[in-house]
Amino acid sequence: MKPSYVGLVGDVGGTNARFAVVDAQGHIRNPRIFPAKDYATITEVIGEYLETTCGRKRPPRAVIAVAGPVVDGEIEFTNLDWQISEGDLIADFGFEAVKLLNDFAAQALACPTLDPEELKPIGPKLKGGSDCPMVVLGAGTGFGVAGLARADRGDVSVATEGGHVAFAPTDEVEVEVWRRLQSRYGRVSVERLLSGPGLFDLYRALGDIEGTPAPLADQREVTEAGNRGDPLADRTLDRFCGILGSVAGDLALTFGARGGVFISGGIAPRLGDRLDRGGFRARFEDKGRLADYVRQIPTSLVLHPYPAIVGAARELEQMERL
Repeated sequence: MKPSYVGLVGDVGGTNARFAVVDAQGHIRNPRIFPAKDYATITEVIGEYLETTCGRKRPPRAVIAVAGPVVDGEIEFTNLDWQISEGDLIADFGFEAVKLLNDFAAQALACPTLDPEELKPIGPKLKGGSDCPMVVLGAGTGFGVAGLARADRGDVSVATEGGHVAFAPTDEVEVEVWRRLQSRYGRVSVERLLSGPGLFDLYRALGDIEGTPAPLADQREVTEAGNRGDPLADRTLDRFCGILGSVAGDLALTFGARGGVFISGGIAPRLGDRLDRGGFRARFEDKGRLADYVRQIPTSLVLHPYPAIVGAARELEQMERL
């Protein structure tokens, strides 16, 4: 006999869809990962997961973190040809209640609950203010940003489209990178550089600027080659980490995130040592008259494999208390 679960939780990004169930004690069970390219719709994925995990006894509620803006309970994915609404999920699967929320908003909810071993400090070990805002950001298929407001009555996540703000070069090399991307794409957003495709574009742009051959085929090859010491790929990864530090510092100022800045996404974990030893923290703190302000803000790499699932489970718990 299959056990009973109180909720379905999910994290659907541009590359993978992750689902799990939550038991009556609040524990996350049976996580599974589904390659998005193998399914025509999100309902196919959910149907397969529920059938194989729960059978006929479906959980009554669902909270699903999704990669893109949720508007009036509906999502049209930014980097995936899927769309869904809370009403569709209730009709298709008989849930009593469904909540769709931005994937980085879910991660923001998770960040205060993560254990110390699930976080890796970047730069000095600092303690953020317990009642101060936080921000989480990360590069993967795209670039996500969300804030977290702290209050006595509970935490409130703030979903944003901060990855689409304009990229601000900080030196002549980045000005030249911007020119090349602007000629190709028009407006150059942060996501044009801080994402998997952006990392590859950065590699090719730096090769063009330096007059250096850039033979690697994609961002994965760039990451692997850079970590092996390939000169151009190595410089690309260092530049990527520096730009990430600048953007993280700007977002810390924007949100007043004295509670901490958290770096997640699919790319950063593969750059953990480089983030710690490289230019990330220097550029994070390089904020002119506000340098002393950001110098007191802790920055951490999220090591937990499913932070959006953790945040979705936290949102599920809040739904049950209503």
